[in-house]
Amino acid sequence: MEFGLPWPGAAVAREAEEAGITAFCTGDFVDNDAYEVLADMVANTRTARVGTGIAYAFARTPYAHASAARTLHKKAPGRIFLGLGSGAYSINRDWFGVEADKPVARMRDIAGAIRAWLHAENGAEVEYEGPYYRVKARVQAPVLGRLDVPVLFAAFNKGMVAAAAGHADGLIGHGLFTGRWWKDIVRPAAEKAPEGFTEHGWLITAIDDEAPERAIRDARRMVGFYLTVKTYDPFVEHHGWTAEVERLRNAFRKGDVDGMAAAVSDEMLDAITVCGTTAEARARFAERREEKSLARDLTYLAPPAFLTSDRRRVAYARSSLALLEA
Repeated sequence: MEFGLPWPGAAVAREAEEAGITAFCTGDFVDNDAYEVLADMVANTRTARVGTGIAYAFARTPYAHASAARTLHKKAPGRIFLGLGSGAYSINRDWFGVEADKPVARMRDIAGAIRAWLHAENGAEVEYEGPYYRVKARVQAPVLGRLDVPVLFAAFNKGMVAAAAGHADGLIGHGLFTGRWWKDIVRPAAEKAPEGFTEHGWLITAIDDEAPERAIRDARRMVGFYLTVKTYDPFVEHHGWTAEVERLRNAFRKGDVDGMAAAVSDEMLDAITVCGTTAEARARFAERREEKSLARDLTYLAPPAFLTSDRRRVAYARSSLALLEA
């Protein structure tokens, strides 16, 4: 099992690589372009794998995803991966202005179209025909040649996990994932995946020896914020957390962030996160590894991002390196 970080910046990245971090990822948001940050990651790492974890799949064309990967591959050959997420239906419709019905089918299709560009050979026409994407391009320049850049799907529920198993090189698990969700839902849905299929996953990690109560509060806030999204209701029901989530959603609707965090029970916090002092976090981290409740191949030690400053996220990233010494 290997460990990574969401991109913490160049200074921490150098320290993290020396400590044993083997991968960095970044994602899309209104103030964070995944591929621009990925270029910074390429420039400021030496050996770690670097990729999107995740980029919004439908916000860009297959051509745009593939050309970004080709551009960055030149400076980091063999280190690039593409993690793609379908995004919420409303985000695709209202932010990007794109169709996003049948997201599982669209994810399968866009992966095929991206690979058509990544696997294109010089002198050959680039062709792909799917239900949503079509490519028929003659590139009259010697700039292609096959690139085997791994394509991973962000997958939460059974349908997308199965799509990843059949059409991607791996999956990226959400920061909410528990041992039960990996065991009962994700791995059975991916059982037909081919050899070499990889599991990545996020682990909410907040460690602060000087103010452990603040770290725990930030972890609770992150869990609560995630669970305001109804997409995750099957996860909530599977764990029997319906009452807690109803309380936290009511609090969130009223703008009561502290009430939202307070609704996250100790059981939820323990099953989802690693937080508190270094000693507490190490003990729970060791248990998570023993019970196989982390991604099998690569786990990102992810600082809480909801209502935490950039400086505090950097501090959490640095303190999480202590887990590698356990």
